[in-house]
Amino acid sequence: MNKRTNALADRLEQGARELATLASELSTAEWQVRVPGDGRKIGVIVHHVASVYPIETQLAQTIAAGTPVKGVTADVINDMNAGHATENDAVTKEATLDLLRRNSAAAAAAIRTLKDEDLDRAVPVSLYSDAPLTCQFMLEDHAVRHSYHHLARIQRTLEKTR
Repeated sequence: MNKRTNALADRLEQGARELATLASELSTAEWQVRVPGDGRKIGVIVHHVASVYPIETQLAQTIAAGTPVKGVTADVINDMNAGHATENDAVTKEATLDLLRRNSAAAAAAIRTLKDEDLDRAVPVSLYSDAPLTCQFMLEDHAVRHSYHHLARIQRTLEKTR
């Protein structure tokens, strides 16, 4: 097993576990609290993290294959997130936790299949003004970081409401 990819996958799994632990402890009322500055409900945000692991992993795999990432912009992501929030406004905790477990495990497994040269490969990425970025950067900035980012925002929100 590759040491670097295993470490990345381990960090992704840790973040997903921490997010799942917090989410599983939320009351029904807390699940519905909207995150200031974001506007989405906590439950919708947890579901969002779970639902985008496949997309984030696919982007990294695209880079690993040496294919430039085109058409992914902040506007595209914002539209995708807004659509997700509307479509999943009533998402349940049970369904969300199941999706989080399944998709984080699949993302970690996909990461573990990569080699060092895949992690080091850089191609232009439209989300970053076509800057040449590595597969490892894409993984760290998206799939690995995502649960930690939203976990911190949810924790700050809950501190203010408790």
